[in-house]
Amino acid sequence: MTELTIRPEDIRDAIARNVESYAPATTREEVGRVVETGDGIARVEGLHSAMTNELLEFEGGLLGLALNLDVREIGVVLLGDGSKIAEGQPVKRTGEILSVPVGDGYLGRVVDPLGNPIDGKGPIAAEGRRALELQAPTVVERQPVKEPMLTGIKAIDAMTAIGRGQRQLIIGDRQTGKTAVAIDTIINQKQNWESGDPKKQVKCIYVAIGQKGSTIAAVRGALEDFGAMEYTTIVAAPASDPAGFKYLAPYTGSAIGQHWMYQGQHVLIIFDDLSKQAEAYRAVSLLLRRPPGREAYPGDVFYLHSRLLERCAKLSNELGAGSMTGLPIIETKANDVSAYIPTNVISITDGQCFLESDLFNSGVRPAINVGISVSRVGGSAQPKAMKKVAGRLRLDLAQFRELEAFSAFGSDLDAASKALLARGSRLVELLKQSQYAPFPMEEEVASVWSGTTGNLDDVPLEDIKRFERDFLDYLRRNHKELLDTIRTTTDLSDDSAAGLESAITSFKRQFNTTSGVVLGVNEAPVEALAESEVVHATITTVKG
Repeated sequence: MTELTIRPEDIRDAIARNVESYAPATTREEVGRVVETGDGIARVEGLHSAMTNELLEFEGGLLGLALNLDVREIGVVLLGDGSKIAEGQPVKRTGEILSVPVGDGYLGRVVDPLGNPIDGKGPIAAEGRRALELQAPTVVERQPVKEPMLTGIKAIDAMTAIGRGQRQLIIGDRQTGKTAVAIDTIINQKQNWESGDPKKQVKCIYVAIGQKGSTIAAVRGALEDFGAMEYTTIVAAPASDPAGFKYLAPYTGSAIGQHWMYQGQHVLIIFDDLSKQAEAYRAVSLLLRRPPGREAYPGDVFYLHSRLLERCAKLSNELGAGSMTGLPIIETKANDVSAYIPTNVISITDGQCFLESDLFNSGVRPAINVGISVSRVGGSAQPKAMKKVAGRLRLDLAQFRELEAFSAFGSDLDAASKALLARGSRLVELLKQSQYAPFPMEEEVASVWSGTTGNLDDVPLEDIKRFERDFLDYLRRNHKELLDTIRTTTDLSDDSAAGLESAITSFKRQFNTTSGVVLGVNEAPVEALAESEVVHATITTVKG
């Protein structure tokens, strides 16, 4: 049996190697403890170096967001289920400011406010992380809004045009079609996406705040059915989520969009809706014992929305000329746009589309109130063709609404007033549009042109929608080059206008109204022959 021998030199060499590789290191970890917890809030003491918006780690890996930094303790919003958090448990600093992963991997996915996928399609390959609280672009980093962001909705593109980089508020009571306008805008970007041109493509983000789970699923289903989900990300904070998630969701969507904007790409983000975010922030603030103000909202509720919406911008050419267009949604009560949160957001945004419940219930959809709706910067981004044909549309509709209210008293009207009422009622009928049916820009121009030039004045009111549908189909079949010219030049030249005039004249000759009358056929009335003028023919048969 071989004996084991250990030489002293081997032991000495081993000790020397260990000593040489030894690197003394000390770690310093700041640990606090939970003082109080409940309602998605925890109060922590002992973390004297914690930063605002820093992530803190509780037992079990649950994360919390440090919001209140008081003298003795920190108010923390729990980002998850806090039922297992108990008084006295340790809390550690992470040293990280709240951020979310970003990148093209988020297209076509549904994520929570922390950027984690919740659609069961596996993990998302991120290109990096982006902090939620970032400074908005400065004045010198922006340029004026000048490129159109077409919604495919005639009433909006004609009267309250939206440009890339604009913030356009969609406001109205519940169940008036606010989300439908936003979803139609996303679906309308499909043609740009399929073009493959990065200058035309628009990546879309839909942020659902406090919505029912079934509503979010329906939105996702609609986007998938129309092929729009491939360029859309959904950030979902449903009604069942804690208030902290609903407060963070818009900032998460904004961070994902800013990543693309600073790469020179174009983004459309929809916040549905910011009323529920304000309510969630009010709940968090009251639980953190911040002083309440008007309607119990905290004093910084204006800053809550202003710092979010100011991130939507059209960047300068030096920064890549990317853009992020924001469509925030606000829900009103009884059409009251003078309430606290609506007036706050109206003052922040560049215009608003006001959807009125009375119009919606009377069958006018989209139910846009022309008098209150306005776009303060989108006019410069409106295509020239649309600007030419829609010049008088807003004025005509506003006059029609006033005269309609006046005529309700049964007063006798002069011929001019009757003509104005007839034109206005046809324009209202023309601007009605089905959900999930956005129009291409050139067809919007042709449709609005037919109404504002008086070409629909002789069409019965009940035939307006059928006339529009058949006329556009006639243009697609017989005058495709006319529509192509309007689309490529984005202008309505004199030749194009003459072509439309000729096309609608020839189309009217083959259009039958509901009552069986053919439009455009102006034959002089013919008198019947007198009895003496009637010649009776006689037939003689000869039998062979």
